[in-house]
Amino acid sequence: MASSAPRPVSLEVVLKLLQEGRIDLQGLMPNGSNYTFLVAVGDGQQKLFAIYKPTQGEQPLWDFPSETLARREVAAFLVSETLGWCFVPPTVYRAAGPHGPGSLQMFVQAQPEAHYFNMQAEDKTELRRVALFDLLINNADRKGGHVIKDTAGKMWLIDHGICFHAQNKLRTVIWDFAGESIPADLLADVQDFRDRLASEKDLKTAIGTLLEPIEISALRRRADKLIKSGQYPEPGPGRNYPWPPL
Repeated sequence: MASSAPRPVSLEVVLKLLQEGRIDLQGLMPNGSNYTFLVAVGDGQQKLFAIYKPTQGEQPLWDFPSETLARREVAAFLVSETLGWCFVPPTVYRAAGPHGPGSLQMFVQAQPEAHYFNMQAEDKTELRRVALFDLLINNADRKGGHVIKDTAGKMWLIDHGICFHAQNKLRTVIWDFAGESIPADLLADVQDFRDRLASEKDLKTAIGTLLEPIEISALRRRADKLIKSGQYPEPGPGRNYPWPPL
């Protein structure tokens, strides 16, 4: 285990450390379909723990292009931050790592039993945001265990490697709000995101390094559809739930 050091607190410092810090493997995370490692990332002054998902450890999928899952993890973080919702842990793409290029995401120390299926009534407001986020990014694998709370009670969303497909792939356990109107403040956030995606050069450049043009066009269309309908959709025909659900 790497020697202890103060954990950085600002997002800017966390992202810089994730992007530039030395990566020391701590161990392989259990029960993952892809190779996922716990790592320590430090610069001699500060340290944090992170989840490293190397591209070469990805299992091939028939419907997602190979060696793209790590970049989709980063894209989910970028969209979350641009929306101002900030519930995807800081995530970067490292061109070089102990097992090659991959995503590096700040590790969240989660409460063991705090997942979607154990959420309380007071979590409904935030879960409406989560459901809308998954609609926007076309999340093909929102399991209950991918919605967690840290030891301070903050909700986080993890595991976004199979999102942003150009075709509809939504599979989620969160259908609580189907048929309901999307709250006006959340729609305003989506509208702001859509406007920024069309006008901000830096955002367009950043997301263009992570997703294919056809996927970015589909992202814009999903935003437009949500803004126009103003409703959470009902489950459609075909497969609407991930497996396993947790």
